[in-house]
Amino acid sequence: MNNLDSLPQASEKGKIKRETFIRFDILQRIEHIVMLTSFTILAVTGLPQRFPTSPLSASILRVFGGIESARQIHHISAIVLGTVSIIHVLDQMYRVSVLRIPITILPLIEDLKHLYQDILYFLGLRKHKAYYGRYNYAEKAEYLAVVWGILIMGLTGFFMWNPIATTSWLPGQFIPAAKAAHGGEAILAVLAVIVWHFYHVHLRHFNRSMFTGQITHQEMEEEHPAELAQIEIGETWHRPTGVDIQKRQRIFFPIALVLTLAAAFFLYKFVTIETTAITTVPKGETVAVFVPLTPTPRPTPSPSPTPVPKEGVLPESWKGNYEALFRNRCGGCHGITSVGGLTLATYPDALRGGDNGAAIIPGNPDASLLVQVQSVGNHPGQLTIEELNNVIEWIMAGAIEE
Repeated sequence: MNNLDSLPQASEKGKIKRETFIRFDILQRIEHIVMLTSFTILAVTGLPQRFPTSPLSASILRVFGGIESARQIHHISAIVLGTVSIIHVLDQMYRVSVLRIPITILPLIEDLKHLYQDILYFLGLRKHKAYYGRYNYAEKAEYLAVVWGILIMGLTGFFMWNPIATTSWLPGQFIPAAKAAHGGEAILAVLAVIVWHFYHVHLRHFNRSMFTGQITHQEMEEEHPAELAQIEIGETWHRPTGVDIQKRQRIFFPIALVLTLAAAFFLYKFVTIETTAITTVPKGETVAVFVPLTPTPRPTPSPSPTPVPKEGVLPESWKGNYEALFRNRCGGCHGITSVGGLTLATYPDALRGGDNGAAIIPGNPDASLLVQVQSVGNHPGQLTIEELNNVIEWIMAGAIEE
C-alpha cells in the first residue's frame, strides 16, 4: 500500500514538488561517522593528559586502564582520523575531476553578503535571512575549521610522537611549542563542537541528513532556499555520460594510486619513524606500594652530605642517575609544563618543589613529597619499587647533585 504523504505533490504553479532530496551519499555518511567516533575518542583520551591533576582526568584514565593505555588508544584513533582524512581528500578529487561536481564548500564573496544580510535580519532591519545555497557561510567555516584543525593536530602530533626526528631538523623549542599548540587546538576543537556545532545541528534543529542522507523540502526551504530554487528550475549538476566518466577515470585512477601510496607511506613513517627513549624505560608499577601507618625508621645519615663510595664504585647522584630517570618518568607533567608548579627538569627545581612543598629534601625521604606521592602508587609517572627504593637511599645519603 502506498503512503500518500510520501508521494510528490503538485505545487501552486502545477509543478511536481519533491518531498525529499538526497544530500549526502553513503560514503560521505560513513566518513562522518568514522570521523565523529575517532574525534570523540581523541578528545576523551587526550584532554585527561592535558589536565592530569584533575580528579575527573584521573577517573577517566582509570577507565582506560592507566595513562599508557589511554595514550595507545589516542594514537590508534589519530591513525584512524588520518586515514579517513586521506580517503576524504581522494573522494573530493574524484567528485571534482571525474564527476565534475561543482565545489560549493569553499568561501565566496557572496558569503560576506549573506553574513551582512543576516546581521541586518538579527537587528530587525531585514524581514528574512539570506538565501543560502548548498552551504551557508557558517557551514563553510565549520568545514574549514575541521581541515585547519586536522592539519595543526597532525603536524604537532608528529612533533610530539617523534621528538628525536623533529629535533634533528628543527630546534628543540619546537617540541614544547607543539605540545602547547596541540593542547590548545584540542580545547578549541572540543568547545567548537559542543558550543557551536552541537547547538546548531542537534539542539536548535536536529538535522538528520548526515545520518539518513536525505533532507526534506521544508528543510530545504528554510536552510537552502537558493539551492532549492535552482533544483526546481533545473539548474543543477547533471551526471556526465558513461563515456566521459571512463575517459576521466583512466587519468584519475593512476594519479590517485600514486597519491594513495604516498599518503600511506607518510602515515606509516608517521607511526614508525622512531622509537623514543621513553619506551626503553621499564614499565612502572601499577599496584599500590606498601605504605606504613607510621614513618619507616631510617638510619641517621652521616653528618657529611656526601657518602663515602665503595672502592671502584661511583656514588649515585642527580647528574649520573636521577636526572634521566625523572625526565623519562615525570617529564611529561613535570618538565617544561610544571604541573602543580613542580618541575624536575633541574636539580635546583627539584629541591625548590612546587605548590605543595619541596619534592626532594636531602637526608629526609619521609618529608620529601616525591617519595610520599610515589609511595601511594598508581601515579601517572609511577616508579618501580626498585627505582623508588634507590631514590629513597639517594635522598637519605644527602641527594647529591653530581
